[in-house]
Formats: sequence, structure tokens, C-alpha cells
Amino acid sequence: MTAVVDDLGSSGAGYLTDERLAIQAMAREFAAKEVLPVANELDPVKGEIPMELRRKMADLGFFGVLIPEEYGGLGLGVFEYALIVEELARAWMSVSSLIARGQQFTAGFTEEQRRQYLPRMATGDFLSAFALSEPDAGSDVAALSTRARREADGWRISGQKMWCTFADGADYLQVFARTSPIDRDHRSRGISCFIMPKPRGELPAGVTGTPVRKIGYHGWQTWELSFDNAYAAGDSMVGPEGEGFKVAMGDLETARIHTAARAIGVARGALEDSVAYARQRVQFGRPIGDNQAIRFKIAHMATELEAARSLMYRVCTEVDAGRRNTVEASMVKYLATEMAERVTSEALQIHGGAGYTTDFAVERYWRDAKLTKIFEGTSEIQLKIISDSILGRQAR
Repeated sequence: MTAVVDDLGSSGAGYLTDERLAIQAMAREFAAKEVLPVANELDPVKGEIPMELRRKMADLGFFGVLIPEEYGGLGLGVFEYALIVEELARAWMSVSSLIARGQQFTAGFTEEQRRQYLPRMATGDFLSAFALSEPDAGSDVAALSTRARREADGWRISGQKMWCTFADGADYLQVFARTSPIDRDHRSRGISCFIMPKPRGELPAGVTGTPVRKIGYHGWQTWELSFDNAYAAGDSMVGPEGEGFKVAMGDLETARIHTAARAIGVARGALEDSVAYARQRVQFGRPIGDNQAIRFKIAHMATELEAARSLMYRVCTEVDAGRRNTVEASMVKYLATEMAERVTSEALQIHGGAGYTTDFAVERYWRDAKLTKIFEGTSEIQLKIISDSILGRQAR
């Protein structure tokens, strides 16, 4: 498989301070030496991310990039987070996703919950699986029907959940359920969020699951879960009762930047591997990179990649400055993920028949790029958000 042979990362003029360049270089070296060889070995056989690799990531502080220093994190911004995510995703997107499991969707925590959980999250010792989507509630999150029934000292949760990645390997499930009947005029009300701790490697008592037969995003399992009176403690609620929808939506700027960074990293991996292959592969007596058709493909791929990264840098800067960027986060998520699908497809084409085998990493990038257009809000949802901001929301 092709290794990292070209540095096609952006110079980031005007954005990349010496500190940021050092963070980027550290993450890039780690991804190339520690992540990429593991990905090339395990992804083709659907192996799981090794615990040893997770420990090395924890030692570098990757699980606590966004967690304040007072709780044991690095206390850095979304910009630095995106730099690290891109580098990890260039090697294996699943690993770049793993670091979100301890530092996203925590805004609704009480101070007591922050003191209790954030230090453990920052060290990678308390990682989450997000149980939000359901068979009939994907993009339409407010349609969820899982119910939480109050009992003397806690809650009993029953219902179905879909697309819960890392449900077995996580240290807790973050579960969204209705604590009051649905209001047809205000469907997002009455949803609450719960933390459900559990032993690592198991599902909680009262929860059974079936792994989803997915085509990519290997390194961990994604689950369909059934909750049958599963217990959640009385102090496990995140945010006020009935306002779980706000918890789920409250971190979407960071989540969509995270996905844009993943898409950019995946696309960069495909581009760098394509440059290497175009130089090495000889046909008709010369490297295929001498052919204008291949050269122009690579030029177009590089241009699209740089455009997406530049927008991401700007959005990160605005978010770190405390300015709301909901629409712009949707824009960069849309632009980067659509770009990633095109770039990885062109990369596979450049590799020809070799690209359609698991002997080259480009097919991994191709499979994973497609997913970036689906999770954290589909491309169509992003277009709706963007168009509504320009034209106004349509009447129901």
C-alpha cells in the first residue's frame, strides 16, 4: 500500500501560527508512523482499532483537545482540533472520529458532571457512543419515539436506536429518549438526554444489539440497539428535562467542522497516494503522471481540496472567536464532503484496476468519503439549512 510520500497540506498562510504548525507536525508524524500502518493492516479485514493505539492517542492529549485545562484537557480551540482531525483522517478516518468521543456534545453538562466526567474523557478513559437516530428518525431527529419512564430513583428506557457506532467499546451511551408525549406542534420538545455508563466491551443491562453490515468506517462496530427497560440513574440527565434536542443540536457547529476536517483528511490521503502512483506507474513507456489527463485530474483534485480547507480555516477562526457560524459550518461540511467523494473517486480512477483492490488504501478513502456526506446531517440537510438562511424557511 502507498505510504505518505508527499506533503500536500496547505501552507495556511495567515492562519497557521508557529504553535499550530507544531501541533500539525506532531499529529502528522503520529498519523504516518502509528495510524497508517495499522489502518492498512486492519481495515481490509475489518479489524478493530487497537487499545494500544488508543493509549498512545491519549498520551498526546488527543481526547482532550477541546476540554478546558482546569478539567485536564489541552484547552485548545476548534482550529487546533480540526488540524489534528485532518491529519488522523488522512491515515484512517475511524481514528479521527474516535477522538470526538470524549469532547463533543458535553455543553449540557452540569458543573458536577463536568468535574466528574471531563477529566476522565480527556485521558480517553470515559468515551461515548451516541444513541440518537432511530429506524424512523434519521434526519428527522424530532420524530424519535424511544421512551424514558420515571421510576423512584431513575428512569427506564425502552425503544430502538440505529447507527450507534462504538456502542460496545464505549464507556457510556449518550441516549436520547422522550420523557413526555410528543407535541405535534412542537415535536422537538419533550426529548431528554441521558448518560448511561457501562463496562467497556459490553452493552448495558437491558440493551441488546446487532452490528450493522456496513461497507466502510471499519475499525469499530456500528450497532442497531434495542432498549428494554434499561436503567438510567436519576442524576444521569444531561441538560434540563425535555430539552435533549437542544443538547443534540447544541454542538453541531463543532461536529460539522469535525466532519469537514475528516473529509479533507480522507481526500488528502487519496490525492497524495494518487500523486505517488502517477509517478510510479509506467504505461506506454512513461509514468502515467506525464499524461495531461492524469495531470489535470490531480490539479483539479488539489484545487478542490485547498478550497475546502481554506473555508474550514475561516469557519474555525470565527467559531473560536465566539461568533455563531451555524450556516457557515453547514457550508464547509457540505463543500468538504462533496469534494471528498469526488476526489476519492478520481483517485480510484487514477489507480485503475489496482484501486479496486484492498491492496491500496485508496479504496478505503473512497468508501469512507461517501459516509461523510451522510452523517452529522446529510448533504441535503446542509443545503436546506443554507437555502433557508438565504431565502427564508418554507411554510409548512
